[in-house]
Amino acid sequence: MVWTPLHAKIHRTIRSRHLFERNQRLLIAVSGGQDSLCLIKLLLDLQSKLGWDLGIAHCDHRWRSDSEANADHVENLAKTWGTSFYLETAIAPINSEAAARDWRYQALSAIAQANNYQYIVTGHTASDRAETLLYNLIRGTGADGLQALTWQRPLNTGIMLVRPLLEITRSQTEQFCQEFKLPIWEDSTNQDLQYARNRIRQELIPYLRQNFNPQVESALAQTAELLQAEVEYLEKAAQELRDGAILLGVGDDEDSLAPLIALRLNRRVLQKAPLALQRRVMRQVLQQILTDAPSFEHIEKLTALIIAPNRSQTDPFPGGAIAQVEGDWICLK
Repeated sequence: MVWTPLHAKIHRTIRSRHLFERNQRLLIAVSGGQDSLCLIKLLLDLQSKLGWDLGIAHCDHRWRSDSEANADHVENLAKTWGTSFYLETAIAPINSEAAARDWRYQALSAIAQANNYQYIVTGHTASDRAETLLYNLIRGTGADGLQALTWQRPLNTGIMLVRPLLEITRSQTEQFCQEFKLPIWEDSTNQDLQYARNRIRQELIPYLRQNFNPQVESALAQTAELLQAEVEYLEKAAQELRDGAILLGVGDDEDSLAPLIALRLNRRVLQKAPLALQRRVMRQVLQQILTDAPSFEHIEKLTALIIAPNRSQTDPFPGGAIAQVEGDWICLK
């Protein structure tokens, strides 16, 4: 086996970040593109050193005419490498990026659970991280959105999603695949500029690279890495503040025979905290009561009650909940 600097880097990353333990079962998501082929080649080469049991999973979204041939290509690679192969095909074509991503993670989780894999591993790179940061920034987001892709996160009970290539750019995975003559399957949808992420990849990133910073992808990925640690710290601090301010009470709803559960926040406790933590507390509270992610406007109108006059109240949030100031308390009911 040829041991390249990329092998050494990934080996160090996995060990220093404690991404995997020895002798674990890893399910590798392989699309057939350069990033996923680079990933599976690296992990196969490290397999004997760390005792992993690797499997390959491919998700066919059925949104390209060649998707079935793409799946066959990945299956043949798995056979060549002597690796277990799992295929999940969408019942109906999936035509939106968000829907495809959700379906893909559900499918990968189901395969992992059914076959006792502890980890799902994807080939997201520093380039993906930079593009996600820009995509979220353009749409409007806070630090949580700007931290973009994280190294690992739990998908469900007992299964961890891991991204070992977040310090590797797409140009590096391309060079690696060329060096080892890996048979890349070119995905035609990656060139389709109707998708916002493709416009960022094909038009915005090259413009920024040429006119502002030749290393823009790595620079943005590093920014996301810094923000990840800060977001983790702020979320923990906000949780502690919320625990100190919150009180769950049960009152009687005059219009119903059932008791009304009211969530109460102590304004005196919250007033001592910086605005950044106040907003995070309110977002955490709203995440409990809203079915969709709270918007900036939702968070701001709830945060405003921390210093609002007594009896102030919000208009209804989605689902009908209302927040009202009652002395030292903000009551949601």
